Amino acid sequence: MLRNVSILSFFAVLLYAGAWAYQAQASGQYVGSETCGSCHYYEYDNFIAYSHKANSWDSISVMAPKLTEEELRECYGCHTTGYNQGGFISYEATPELSDVGCETCHGPGREHVDTGGYPGAIERLPIIEDCLTCHTEERNEAFGFRPLIYSGAH
Repeated sequence: MLRNVSILSFFAVLLYAGAWAYQAQASGQYVGSETCGSCHYYEYDNFIAYSHKANSWDSISVMAPKLTEEELRECYGCHTTGYNQGGFISYEATPELSDVGCETCHGPGREHVDTGGYPGAIERLPIIEDCLTCHTEERNEAFGFRPLIYSGAH
């Protein structure tokens, strides 16, 4: 009986570890803005206080009842962090990546964090071409926004 419990426990742990590993892999190399804020508190506090995109999931939440799941997924690329790049999966699975955050402009932060903040492990100074994925001329006119690079994102 004890042997059966041990075997069952072993497989339960194995299953849990597999699920954890899948989640870790699914979230890729993204760590979330709060992790960035633990060292870059001035930039993080300014971004949270002044950037509308720091709450971009709110836009998705408002639109969700009016859109199909497929239409919503089209919004994720510009309104979340790292969608289809090993980052945002869903609000339930990766809530820390559900808004546009630090890593949207600066790239995934895992290596930067793991190396104790090594500057060469993160894109420190994004260029305007990085913004053009979302900030197309058409969208800029339709929604009246400009890339944060112009407004001093932090």
